[in-house]
Amino acid sequence: MLVYLIDGTYELFRFHYAKSNRDPRRGAQTGVVNSMLNLIAEGATHMGVATDHVIESFRNDMLDSYKDGSGVDPDLMAQFPELEELLTLAGFTVWPQIKHEADDGLASAAAMAAADPRVKQVLICTPDKDLAQCVTVDSRIVQYDRRQQLLYDHDGVIKKFGVAPESIPDYLALVGDSADGIAGLPGWGAKSAATLLACYNKIEAIPLDPVNWNVPVRGAAKLAAALRDGMQEALLFRQVATVALDAPVSGNVDELQWNGPQKGFAARCAELQAKPLAEKAHQLAAR
Repeated sequence: MLVYLIDGTYELFRFHYAKSNRDPRRGAQTGVVNSMLNLIAEGATHMGVATDHVIESFRNDMLDSYKDGSGVDPDLMAQFPELEELLTLAGFTVWPQIKHEADDGLASAAAMAAADPRVKQVLICTPDKDLAQCVTVDSRIVQYDRRQQLLYDHDGVIKKFGVAPESIPDYLALVGDSADGIAGLPGWGAKSAATLLACYNKIEAIPLDPVNWNVPVRGAAKLAAALRDGMQEALLFRQVATVALDAPVSGNVDELQWNGPQKGFAARCAELQAKPLAEKAHQLAAR
C-alpha cells in the first residue's frame, strides 16, 4: 500500500491565500478537505494529516528567535481547530500538534508507516524543505510536492539542495531559515554550505582551518572564521532544524485507512455552505 502524509498547516495556508478563495474566514478549510477527497478519488486509501494546533512548540524554549505565530492572519488562525474537526468528520486521521509541530508529526508518522512491511512507499506531501531530511536511501520515504507534482527521492533531494537528506538540518543551520527564525551563520550561503556538507556531511566534521578543506570554496577564510566563532550556535540551529520522531501520531497504519465520512459531516458542510463536499465524500465512500 501507499501511505500519504499531509501537511495540514501548509494546505490551510495555501488555500487561505488562494486567489479562488472567496471566503477568508471559512473557505480554506473546505478547500483542504476537497483536496484530500481528490486524493481518495485518485486512489489513495491510507492517509494522515498533521496540523499545528498551536504555532509555538518546544523549539521556542530552545531558540528565542524561533517562529511564534505573530503576524498570522486571525481569520487563518481561527480555522485550525475547525479544519481539524472537519477533517475528522470527513473520515480522515488527524494529528493536531501542541508541544510538537506538524513537521514532527509527519516525520513520526513516516517512521511508523515505513516500519510496516505492507507499506510500499510513504509520501510526505509538503514542499517544506525541513521534511527533506526524512527521505530514505531506498526511497521507501519520499517527499511529494502535490501542487507542482514533483516527487523527491534520495537523489532528488541531493539534486535540489546539493546535500543528502541526512545533512539537511546541517544545511539549514548554516544557511538559515527565515521562515522558522533560524539566522544561520554570517556569510554562509546555499552554495558554500552544500559544497562543504557534500564533502563532510556534518557541521562538526568541517575542518576549522580552511587550509584543510578538500574542496574549493570562495571566501573560505571568512566562512571558516564564522564557523569557528559560531560553532555552538550552528549546532543549536541544527538541533532546532531536526525533526522529532516522538510526536503523538497513530500507532499503526491500519488507523490511517479512509472508510468514508462520519455522522455529522453533511450537517457541518451545510453550515459551511459546502453541501457538494458532503455529496462528494459519500459518493467516494459508496464507490
